Amino acid sequence: MKNEELKLFLDEKVKFYNRSEFIAADPISIPHQFSKKQDIEIAGFFAATLAWGNRISILNSCNRLMQLMDHTPHDFILHHEEKDLKRFFDFKHRTFNSTDLLYFIHFFKNYFQSVRTPAEKENSLENAFAKFISARDENVAPALAGFHDLFFSLEDFPKRTAKHIATPKRNSTCKRLNMFLRWMVRRDNTGVDFGIWKKIKSCQLICPCDVHVDRVARKLGLIKSKQTNWKTALELTSKLKEFDADDPVKYDFALFGLGVMEKF
Repeated sequence: MKNEELKLFLDEKVKFYNRSEFIAADPISIPHQFSKKQDIEIAGFFAATLAWGNRISILNSCNRLMQLMDHTPHDFILHHEEKDLKRFFDFKHRTFNSTDLLYFIHFFKNYFQSVRTPAEKENSLENAFAKFISARDENVAPALAGFHDLFFSLEDFPKRTAKHIATPKRNSTCKRLNMFLRWMVRRDNTGVDFGIWKKIKSCQLICPCDVHVDRVARKLGLIKSKQTNWKTALELTSKLKEFDADDPVKYDFALFGLGVMEKF
């Protein structure tokens, strides 16, 4: 397929899959349960973190987690007592277990209770990423690396938990974090992505490169490298920028939809 034909093909698939009708079956449905900004951020972060494996299993685990947080994740994070944490002791989703979950809660409580500058009306998770990136940066690599280091800056973090927060420094595709950033940053009129963060630009986002996206992208000639790592995600995003320089990751809808729904 020539570039012009491929762009038209993918644009049509974006239009078809970037619709609210597909929210219910996707992990993004978890943050869509909430309207408060911090609830959306926390629920979205957990949903993205747990987003591997069967989608029904992912949704079941995420919904159980929201139930354990009394369906008020931000309020629970801020105001829970030590005894409230016992309810999480048997939580597990694949290799993500209660040790990991308790550290996530610990980090979020520390972060959301931290002192804000006078210019900040509210403490948003956006700042944990945006503080490491500038408008001059080509992509979100500094934000991802900076967030990783911030996340594990608390004393005595469990070493096993490090595998659940990726960083470009380890040449990871950072699929889950890139998906989370897509949810928070991208904005359009379809009502799927939230677009509640303003300090990171859509053109700086990197396409989440999971197994389905990777397979379809290779089949369409969007990826040439044999490896699947951070450089692969950069290569794919660079190619997608030829189709839309301002919003390349919108094509995640097309590639994922083709891979999962159409078995392309």
